[in-house]
Amino acid sequence: MTCWHDIEQGERLKDRMNRILRLSSLLLVCVLPMTAQLLEQPEQTGHDHAGHQQPAETHPDHDMSQMPGMQHDHMQPERFIDEILNHATSGTSAEPNSTPLPMLMFTPNQWRLMLHGTAFVNALQQSGPRGGDKVLATGWFMFMAQREVPHGEFTIRAMLSPEPLTVTHRFYPELFQQGETAFGRPIADGQHPHDFLMEIAALYDLKLGKNALLSFYAAPVGDPAIGPSAYAHRTSASENPMATLGHHMQDSTHIADDVVTMGLTYRAVRVEASGFHGREPDEFRWNLDQGRIDSWSTRLTVQPRQNWSAQYSFAHLTSPEAQNPRADVRRMTASVMHNYPFRNGNVATTLLWGRNRELSSGAVFNGYLAESTLRFLQSNYLWGRFENADRTTELLSDAPGIVLPAGEGFLARVQAFSLGYGREFHWIPHLQTELGGQVTFYRKPDFLTPIYGHHPTGLTLFLRMRLANPIG
Repeated sequence: MTCWHDIEQGERLKDRMNRILRLSSLLLVCVLPMTAQLLEQPEQTGHDHAGHQQPAETHPDHDMSQMPGMQHDHMQPERFIDEILNHATSGTSAEPNSTPLPMLMFTPNQWRLMLHGTAFVNALQQSGPRGGDKVLATGWFMFMAQREVPHGEFTIRAMLSPEPLTVTHRFYPELFQQGETAFGRPIADGQHPHDFLMEIAALYDLKLGKNALLSFYAAPVGDPAIGPSAYAHRTSASENPMATLGHHMQDSTHIADDVVTMGLTYRAVRVEASGFHGREPDEFRWNLDQGRIDSWSTRLTVQPRQNWSAQYSFAHLTSPEAQNPRADVRRMTASVMHNYPFRNGNVATTLLWGRNRELSSGAVFNGYLAESTLRFLQSNYLWGRFENADRTTELLSDAPGIVLPAGEGFLARVQAFSLGYGREFHWIPHLQTELGGQVTFYRKPDFLTPIYGHHPTGLTLFLRMRLANPIG
């Protein structure tokens, strides 16, 4: 009896600790913006005259002026139009004007050349019967060239990912994650690597006077006008090496084929429309998966202030999943982003909702996300993420002894709570190197306990490398 009593006591203690840690991660997401305001008062940004820009933040250990041809006085945009013309986000998406943008910039002749890049070397450990462990690298590198042309600006951009080489066996472990395939089967409790070619795009922005802009985007592979910036490129998720559970309801189209987009911006408002090929990338990550333009999307973006950005998008995806080719999907997303800059740091926050509705079955799946990343004292990062995401029956497609109904239907709603900290070191000029880690706690319905265990948990330790210094 004493033994069983001790076991029950231990289980109750574990439950309490998990509840405390889950609540802590949720509170962190909510409290980080207020914490930043207590740490430091915002710096003066000058008057809100159209076209006025403020100098970027510099780091005393990294004087870019010492590098031949490198621009070290990059200016932070104040107007929405100027932020668009920077084209430093994924596709044609937008973040708040005050968001810091890590990059290297060169200005030979009439061209502005920019190089972005982030790489994580991760050691993952996922607990429970469905968990796994793996050492892998994730990341992306983007080259961009811009120049002024008559009446506007021309931009070309290429983004590459090493993940087809650095993620073995076509996926890495992530509990409750699903989407796409590996070896012909749906991925369950794992995240697929990104394609080697993430984006190859050309952009032309036609200036219609001082306050209006007509933009064109064409990409054999790129990002149509759906959702906010994808998780891999959002500043609020910049230090989190793990994919979001709601990825395939919110921003999975950041790698799509045969994309064309047109957008009209007037002052703080932008309206866009895209056509693209709706099928998701296949599991052979080195090639292009081109096809006819059979899907479309629209997006409304509003930048009311320097530190705010909001968007709503609606899309029709034709046959996005190879495993269920007859199922078309209607997707809606809505998001609000906020960035609060202060001396030697900033805090970036995103609230995001995504919804998929399968037209053949009428099934509806939702994903909710709140995340924040706080940079303070120049080189310290603290972040949190809370997710509430619907899972489909495909998640248990490989579970032994489980008989599932035909077709893909609703299985359960799960929650994930992540907390992380990292410290950045400036060992190499123009390369930010960070050592960090995060822990993720999952909550699921009781009927999944025999499959996932009582307290599924994920741990990630990583080395992160990023080009350049934060700008802004």
